[in-house]
Amino acid sequence: MAPTSSPLHGVRIIESSMLGPAAITTQLADLGAEVIKVESPQGDYIREMTWPIVEGVSLMHLHINRGKRSIVLDLRTPEGVATYLDLVRDADVVIEAMRPGGLERRGLGYDRLREVNPRIVFCTISGYGMTGPYKDMPSHGLAYDVWAGLVKPEMTEDGFAAIPEHPSVGIHAGPLFGALGVLAGVIKARASGEGCRLEIAQSDAAAAMDWLRSETWKAYERPEDEVTGNRSDDFKRRAPGTAGMRDGVRYQFYATSDGIILFQASEREFWENFCRGIGRDDLFEAHPGSKYADHAVGNVALRTELKEIFGSRTTADWVALGAKVNTPIVSVNTPQTLADDPQFQDRFPWLPADRLGADQLRTPLKFLDAELPEPTKAPTVGQHTDAVLTDVLGYDAARIAELRAAGALG
Repeated sequence: MAPTSSPLHGVRIIESSMLGPAAITTQLADLGAEVIKVESPQGDYIREMTWPIVEGVSLMHLHINRGKRSIVLDLRTPEGVATYLDLVRDADVVIEAMRPGGLERRGLGYDRLREVNPRIVFCTISGYGMTGPYKDMPSHGLAYDVWAGLVKPEMTEDGFAAIPEHPSVGIHAGPLFGALGVLAGVIKARASGEGCRLEIAQSDAAAAMDWLRSETWKAYERPEDEVTGNRSDDFKRRAPGTAGMRDGVRYQFYATSDGIILFQASEREFWENFCRGIGRDDLFEAHPGSKYADHAVGNVALRTELKEIFGSRTTADWVALGAKVNTPIVSVNTPQTLADDPQFQDRFPWLPADRLGADQLRTPLKFLDAELPEPTKAPTVGQHTDAVLTDVLGYDAARIAELRAAGALG
């Protein structure tokens, strides 16, 4: 059980999910919510999906479904449906993390749930959402980022189009937006006694996370006398987002003697601090730049000089100097090297494999005056069926035996 001081202690969530969208409740469970994952007798095949497989179980399942309890209900049986409704009676939230309408087809749509619990918050999370021409299309995570314009194909030496290494956005941002909406719904329901229904598409979330580029292109559709670049670029329009930073100088990657750093002295104050910090006042006096957002784009001479300067010291030396003189300099990590970074080690102590089946990252949320629960290992199919029926619903052994005989428990 979650500590009573946990931020979401006392919030109960009934989850019907398949695969990655179940991440909508992972952070909520980390914050103390009670999450009961209702599975079919076959179970969620996330346990076999993607790689790596850790001692026979996918890392995706171990991470996404940690801290949850699993109960098996066969919703093809009247008894299974009735038990689901019993779970909903005292719950705060029902999550439908699959193609929209799955619960409706089992007689467990929003209107039916409201009959037994008027304050229920019903959230559907899916790939493309409940409307639009793509709503019934099957899909996987990369589709949402490609659709949103976040990932471009690369070409192999053999002339094939290939998927590049990339961070996944939609499959992570969708659940986070969804969790935010769920909490807003719970606040509303507890204040008014009235629940609500909401939905989130992972594709929409991918686009929303990249709003700056899309909105910049939209702004550039207006005349140049209305929408310009910034002062440091003489108001010349620059390509949106990071594409407009490719030829930056004071905001750029540089090789060190043993790695790579990202230098971010686009404000004049930071740039001056750096120059004075390395004893090169002349560099600042020759290239003072604008007060804000000056990347010194196209200044090849300055870029060449900075290349030589940064190559003269180690990455650790430059990071330490940046902290000392108040200039943004950060080491460039990979997913493999990140765990060795001292900032990571201070902020992200691993959740251990001996308890969760695989080493995992904790929630990034830190409450200074509340105790968060230690997540439990992701459940096997139906691991907590009897316990949930007994502890949550108060069913006795005879009632559980009846449900099992009727096939409601698989």
